[in-house]
Amino acid sequence: MAPLSVSSLPGHAMASHQSASNDRNRVLRDIPSVSAIVEQWRRMSTQPVDDRVLTATVQRVIAAARAEAEAGQPIAAGTILEQLEAELAALESSRLRPAINATGVLLHTNLGRAPVSDATARAMAETAASTVALEIDPDTGRRGGRMDEISRLMRAMTGAESTLVVNNNAAAVLLVLSALASGREIVVSRGQAVEIGGGFRIPDVLRQSGAAMIEVGTANRTYAADYARAITASTAGLLVVHTSNFRVEGFVNAPDIREVAQVANDARLPLIEDLGSGSLLRPQDFGLAAERTIGESIAAGVAVVTASGDKLLGGPQAGLICGRAALIRQIEAHPLARALRASKMVLAGVAETLRHYARGEAVAAIPVWRMIAARPDDLEQRAKSIRHRLQLGEPIATVVKTDATIGGGSLPGETLPSWGIALHLAHPDDFARMLRLGDPAVYGRINDGRLILDLRSVDPEDDVALGRVIDTALTSLKS
Repeated sequence: MAPLSVSSLPGHAMASHQSASNDRNRVLRDIPSVSAIVEQWRRMSTQPVDDRVLTATVQRVIAAARAEAEAGQPIAAGTILEQLEAELAALESSRLRPAINATGVLLHTNLGRAPVSDATARAMAETAASTVALEIDPDTGRRGGRMDEISRLMRAMTGAESTLVVNNNAAAVLLVLSALASGREIVVSRGQAVEIGGGFRIPDVLRQSGAAMIEVGTANRTYAADYARAITASTAGLLVVHTSNFRVEGFVNAPDIREVAQVANDARLPLIEDLGSGSLLRPQDFGLAAERTIGESIAAGVAVVTASGDKLLGGPQAGLICGRAALIRQIEAHPLARALRASKMVLAGVAETLRHYARGEAVAAIPVWRMIAARPDDLEQRAKSIRHRLQLGEPIATVVKTDATIGGGSLPGETLPSWGIALHLAHPDDFARMLRLGDPAVYGRINDGRLILDLRSVDPEDDVALGRVIDTALTSLKS
């Protein structure tokens, strides 16, 4: 676009004498009209902008300029058109552009957690761009089938009779409690009446669902007998909650899930478990703390399990509700189910992610499990390779051992040995900002005055781009 000149606007007389004048009325008179700015923009700019959007944006910019003038602030030549150009450019700039997560937090909530597999991304994109048989059975031509594919996959891998997908696990918990316990009581361990982040508190969720929370045990020790003693004619079920992002250690006790399931079964009540992250693989097989998988919970007698689809499962954001068919039908029939249900793109993404597990290729295909399974020796070699390719790295960049974490409220306190690049700079915060504004954006972490770029959370295919962004920022720093 050719440079725009405020002084060339019709009828405009803003000049350098304004800076020397505090005459408010003169400043206000010198502000161009909306039509003048729109006409000038259309004549000199090639950026496509809808007429209504352009006019509304000009009106906002002029209103801001008038407010400054009325406050006695001088308006420099070009300010209005510069602000207009910035406002319109912001409309074209996506904040959700690709970024490299070098924080060492594999499921970084602020960075959208881990990306999905290539196959999952393609399935979601193709479904978004196409007409699909979402709620129609191709064989009979009749309505139905929205959850059939995912239910079939989950049944094969976990033993769950039926599965319902909603937009996230918080929604899943709220829906289950609303459908199964509204107006009645839910028994939960006092140590599991937790807040798991973002203000999501189990007591508040229960209250919103219409169920009354009956706490049993203590903050650190609960037994199966505590659940049994709390059951009355008003009890709708028992609830077990994953504590997500914290762990209580020391003088503690939590009953085995099978014991709680037996208590529920004896009382002919459903046991509901919020697994939080949820997983179809055993984290302990990768050197991490033991966590119950969805299938293990179902096998232990849990009637309804809820879990996130975008954490350890490795798919798009979703909440999975799986378990006994009769209960899933009851949950699906609740009015909230329609309000919270997942879109066709999410369903396609969840299904494609589950197929990775069904084929036995999850560790190789799903990014979060590929990151978890990465060998420290390989991470070290990648770090050395990136360091070697840096044009301006000496002596600023060094290869260092690090500790990566899972994040996303998964496996609290657990770390994985990792390697990365440490940048030794006088002002690491300023350099971190330069990387965040790079192309692609790069996010690291500052530790002991160094900017650390941890490779366990970086896709190997991004190593070259990571090195290029570092070099570009270092060049800018030294120029």
